Amino acid sequence: MTRVNEPEQSVEEIEEPEFTSIEICAGAGGQAIGLHQAGFGHLALVEIDPHAAMTLQANVRSHPKWAWERSNCDVLPPTDVNDFKRDEHLQKSREVLQHRGLDLLAGGVPCPPFSHAGKQLGKADERDLFPAMLRLVKTLNPRAVMIENVRGIMDPKFEDYRDWIKARLQSGWYRGDDGQMTWDEGLGYTVCEWDILEASDFGVPQLRPRAILVAFRADVLKDVKYEWPTVEDDEHVSVAKALDATMRARYAPYFEGEHADRAHRAYERWLDTARKRHHELMEKGGGIAPTLVGGSKKHGGADLGPSRAKAAWKQLGVDALGVANDPETCRLKGTEERDLFGENGPKLTVQQAAIIQGFPPEWEFTGGKTAQYRQVGNAFPPPVAKAVGESIADVLRAARERDAKKT
Repeated sequence: MTRVNEPEQSVEEIEEPEFTSIEICAGAGGQAIGLHQAGFGHLALVEIDPHAAMTLQANVRSHPKWAWERSNCDVLPPTDVNDFKRDEHLQKSREVLQHRGLDLLAGGVPCPPFSHAGKQLGKADERDLFPAMLRLVKTLNPRAVMIENVRGIMDPKFEDYRDWIKARLQSGWYRGDDGQMTWDEGLGYTVCEWDILEASDFGVPQLRPRAILVAFRADVLKDVKYEWPTVEDDEHVSVAKALDATMRARYAPYFEGEHADRAHRAYERWLDTARKRHHELMEKGGGIAPTLVGGSKKHGGADLGPSRAKAAWKQLGVDALGVANDPETCRLKGTEERDLFGENGPKLTVQQAAIIQGFPPEWEFTGGKTAQYRQVGNAFPPPVAKAVGESIADVLRAARERDAKKT
């Protein structure tokens, strides 16, 4: 089990969360973390990948800030969303759900059907889970819905499919497979926004555009206006700034002894390269990283992305061909030549990749190095999820206050 860093120990009283949520396709918890930070208490986390499901279980079991979830959240064993059933799978959360209802149903449905890196088969791809998500909207009747996907779903070729999704939620016309226009009565929601957010605009040191759909039940929204998250700070966080402390910590054990000279040179070379790239690109994003990818389970070990991404990482002083061992394993196995002293610079550890994704330092990852990296590479950056979650919470809070005045 790997942590991004050791957490600060804290003991907090268990507080009732302001809002409730259920998340499907939860992965390693990137979206769940952000929504939790935005005030949502999770009633269920559903994920099919065994390693990611173990990561969720480990963090809910031990994280000091997730005490409420320990008593009230059903962190399911690896479960296909198509098989998820409220009455069968919700045990711990059943009473809370009956008492409070569900404020938010969220999910980062699989990206490959719409990714530019894939074949973009859309709804013809067996991994497309938009239909499953919409079935759960009907079953769970949440006050709000949040669906995350890759930028590719906004491409013109998927316009008809987007029209179907929106029609299914809020009623409307869409073009069917036969080319005929069809009317759907909808599920009683209003799609307030379906647009792209760039992770680097929210403090994530990475170029990672994500398409986010936000919808509210019509009886909740009424006269409340939804505000799309806005960028508060135009200056992006660079890779040099994000990784400096952890990179120095990796080299520091070698600053004395037989590797002292080369360790100092390697660290300074990385820092100079990353800072130089930061200043060169200050007006174009500030030396942020290319998009991390999780890689395919059908192929070998993990690396940081395709050829173009590897070239971009090289300009940041990082060798993207593979992932480094954590510092302790590096020393035990003697992999310094590969992990730290390569001619193309150091490789990133899983912990550092998690920093690039915006994970908090205390979050744990389970499984082997490759399995851990794939969890990180496939994640939704927590800071972006937090921003969207806060925008949703604003509407839910305003609607609650409005309705309270009428009673």
